[in-house]
Amino acid sequence: MAGALGAFLLGSATLVATAPAALAEVEEAIGHETSPAQPYAGAQGESDWLGSYTVNGKQVFCVQFQFKAPDTEEPYEPGDELLTKWGTALPEDIAGNISYLLLRHGDTDNPDEAAALAHLLHSWTSAPRGPADLDPALGFDKIAYDAPYHLEKLPEGARTAVETLSADAEANRGPWSATVSAPEGEQVIGTPAEWTVSVTNAKDSGVPEVPVTLTLTDATAGGEETVTVETDEEGKAVVEVTPTGAAPKVAGAMKAPAARPYVQVPVDTNTQRVVSTGGEQDLAAEAATTARTKPGAVRVAKVDTRSGKGIAGVALRVTAADRTAPATGQDDQALVGADGKPVVVTTEGEDGAVSVPDLKAPQEICVVEVSPPSGYDDGFDPANPPSACGEVVPGETLELRIANAPNEVPHTIPAGAEPVTLAGGATTTGPSGGALAAMIGLAALASLLVGLIARRRFAGR
Repeated sequence: MAGALGAFLLGSATLVATAPAALAEVEEAIGHETSPAQPYAGAQGESDWLGSYTVNGKQVFCVQFQFKAPDTEEPYEPGDELLTKWGTALPEDIAGNISYLLLRHGDTDNPDEAAALAHLLHSWTSAPRGPADLDPALGFDKIAYDAPYHLEKLPEGARTAVETLSADAEANRGPWSATVSAPEGEQVIGTPAEWTVSVTNAKDSGVPEVPVTLTLTDATAGGEETVTVETDEEGKAVVEVTPTGAAPKVAGAMKAPAARPYVQVPVDTNTQRVVSTGGEQDLAAEAATTARTKPGAVRVAKVDTRSGKGIAGVALRVTAADRTAPATGQDDQALVGADGKPVVVTTEGEDGAVSVPDLKAPQEICVVEVSPPSGYDDGFDPANPPSACGEVVPGETLELRIANAPNEVPHTIPAGAEPVTLAGGATTTGPSGGALAAMIGLAALASLLVGLIARRRFAGR
């Protein structure tokens, strides 16, 4: 099988199995030596190496048990699907386990974990098809991996790691799926909200500790447009995203285990297959939503021009800049009343003010007086009623003021056909001195006339 299978190198994390002898050009990296070595025909050395190798500066793991370890100078070329030592396809679950473990643990720097990973890879790819495959009379190309034999010789920490990695692979192997979820409800530019990234395994359970790179459009996270987050124990990562434009989008990218691992082929024959990537694949997910600016508001006060005091009970119509069309609310709906015309609000309180919140911003609006308050009608022109205009800015309140002059108090009092002018103006409540003298003279004249008329009547009798 040595010449037929050749030596294959997987695409992302790496595998190397125990070599017949530690060759000078091969560097054993991280793991454990076990002794005595598993016997086979032509065996060299008294111990076996269970762990990783360094090839071309990369940590790799080999899977073709007892084939020659790869030379450190061997180049890697894209290869085929990883098969067993016997040239048969790996079962789907085993293939998934290998891809997952190499992705998640292929760069380990823990000797117990590296030895456990090497042990599992040999157990799955070079398992005996029957007792005959463990006959020590077989050569390196025919001998199977005696898993119980090697497990017994591993240190306790490595044996524990074998159980841990096995359980991890069973629980979290691929294929994975990923989603990015935008927050519910309306998003407001400049206001952060929580987005959620989820990664699940083949059993639809969350996968922890998965690094996810997020690229944001029309948005930032912590002021950055690209961030990396890691999933928690439930396979989720929550990140606060602040919209900066009208169409915020979050795209997540991560490495995930492929359904089956693939290998690369070193140039020499009779070399173990080397897994350098574990058959990883790119996994992506994204979500987008819409955002609007923060709403604005307007507060308008109706005041007396002379006293500066507020005037309550004044009806004001809220319009667009043309003083005719309705203004627009934060929900993009026209602000109209039951009559279909621009909404009317009424001033109240000592300050004679009223506020209109949740206005779409930015926009130009006007507040137009509908009818004058009592005592202020003299200066009211229905064709050009008092008004005030301004721009509503996102997140701020526009302050407007409409002032009315009170009606003038009359300066004359009508007296018959000709008005009699009052001295001193409108604040005097009784007649002036001259007017009083005139009135007394008139009264005396009237009395005299009455006396004369009476005497004439008496004399006529």
